[in-house]
Amino acid sequence: MTALAQPMSPTTLLESTIAKKVVMALTGVVLFGFSLVHVAGHFIAFKGADAYNAYAHTLKASAAVLWGARSFLLVSVALHIWAALTLTASNNAARPVGYRATANEASTYASRTMKWGGPLLFFFIVYHLLHFTIGSAHGSFIADDAYHNLVTGFANPVVVAFYLLSMIALGLHLSHGFASMLQTLGLSHPSYNPLRKVASVAFGAIVCLAYCVFPIAVFAGLLK
Repeated sequence: MTALAQPMSPTTLLESTIAKKVVMALTGVVLFGFSLVHVAGHFIAFKGADAYNAYAHTLKASAAVLWGARSFLLVSVALHIWAALTLTASNNAARPVGYRATANEASTYASRTMKWGGPLLFFFIVYHLLHFTIGSAHGSFIADDAYHNLVTGFANPVVVAFYLLSMIALGLHLSHGFASMLQTLGLSHPSYNPLRKVASVAFGAIVCLAYCVFPIAVFAGLLK
């Protein structure tokens, strides 16, 4: 009689490659959703200072909800980074000797830039929090005036350039991540893989351009 397979322990299961890919995919869904909601809210700035400040005040109205959402996002980011690092380490360990020639035909530009795009986005998130949330990296921060912080925060061309570079990295990251997430969740088939790739590139490009609107609009004097 064949012995029944013993169930995997939670630790062993979490250490498996498929589990890490699922963690990355599910946390990616959370972060994709946040990126869309976050940028959509910022477009209220084009309605003027009062409307934008009212929007910011609404977000801060319930401290419990606000910090609950922030904690959920921080945990999602931490798990996403953990999954990415451990999967990369596993892949490198499985292939300790690099190929003589890089087979770029099987990858995309977005996937090949993940190794620098990920760290750049991490440092951007830290700076962004210090810049617009905490205010310690902002030269003219006013806690209750989000519109003022927005327009003065993008007055420096170096800050604008850093934000634009980071948003390009975000677009590439989302493009590759969106395609990988769909594949991990089982939405991959030769008949519609080309559509999946086009949708992924479009998603990354749209989010990138949407976020770039604000530093450009401030620097060009459209928001002041």
